[in-house]
Amino acid sequence: MTPIQIGKTTIDPLALVATLALGVLGGVVGQALGLPLGYMLGSLMAVAVWSIMGWRVLGQPIHLPQPLRMGFIPIVGVGIGGAFTPAIIQEAAGWWPSVLALFIFIPLAHFTSYRIYRAGGLTPMTAYFGAVPGGLIESVVMGEEAGADVALLALIQFLRLILTIVSVPLMFLALTGHTVGSSAGVAMTGADNPLEAWDILVLTIAAVGGYFLGRALRFPAAIMTGPLAASALLHLAGITDAVPPGWAISMTQVVVGTGLGARFAGMAAATLRRGFGLAVLSTGASLLLAFGFAELLHLMVGLPIAAVFLAFAPGGITEMSLIALSLHVSVVFVALHHVIRIVLAISIARFFVGRVPRN
Repeated sequence: MTPIQIGKTTIDPLALVATLALGVLGGVVGQALGLPLGYMLGSLMAVAVWSIMGWRVLGQPIHLPQPLRMGFIPIVGVGIGGAFTPAIIQEAAGWWPSVLALFIFIPLAHFTSYRIYRAGGLTPMTAYFGAVPGGLIESVVMGEEAGADVALLALIQFLRLILTIVSVPLMFLALTGHTVGSSAGVAMTGADNPLEAWDILVLTIAAVGGYFLGRALRFPAAIMTGPLAASALLHLAGITDAVPPGWAISMTQVVVGTGLGARFAGMAAATLRRGFGLAVLSTGASLLLAFGFAELLHLMVGLPIAAVFLAFAPGGITEMSLIALSLHVSVVFVALHHVIRIVLAISIARFFVGRVPRN
């Protein structure tokens, strides 16, 4: 079948269907095995293994254009927006200690990862931008402009997301004994009843309109935060109380996981080996710091450890929010802190780049 060109994106229909079939199979197996966030992690692992090994699916190469993955992310944003209530807004006034703590956590995590990458032999600029604990795309763009090794920089930034996404649910399983978002545990948050036509229209407007509004206002991670903000406003105004159905959240997990796994396709084995070991050390150090801050904030001001840990973990806002949804942790708390984390991480990276050696 002839590939389809949509804008700058080339879509191979047969390869796309085969890749999605592998992702769905991996997700179903992951859910059946009781993996944390089974649909997402199962699809991610299955497609990542196929990509790294260079295997084909039904004779087709691994293929899932990133714009398709991004197209499902507004579903999560709209769902989080549905959690906004007047009570949540009042509660947010008490979150200032953890917001202030981010101003300490971000530079500390950045510096720690930078030292790890430098000790591993990375050039100063590659290490510096690879260590930024948020804003993958922005970090890669800034690093390329500064003369970093773009391939290695993109790899270690991407591995930061992957390793966090895989590690955090497993850590919750080890610490609590409860499986995150699996068939053995808590179901993903979503509407149990069929949506009315009005609700579908309103949520669609929030998703599409919110995205374009977020881009116009230059929101960080606008594909997620724009629909989130639009949905929050519509829910606070009482226009709707609907949220995306549970099956839509599960479908989003599969597409997001498949898209992340597909990013490993064509990656050089030597580059992958070098980046993986360093990324494990860096991500592990950041997660330990996040857990330490969560413990301190719990002891000092009584904030829940699980919520603070998820809010500080250096993963993607979409994936950490999905974990928060599955744990029934305040997803608004987690999402708000991740937006601030991304803005802070990028701002701090830009501010201090002049002090980084050029070679």
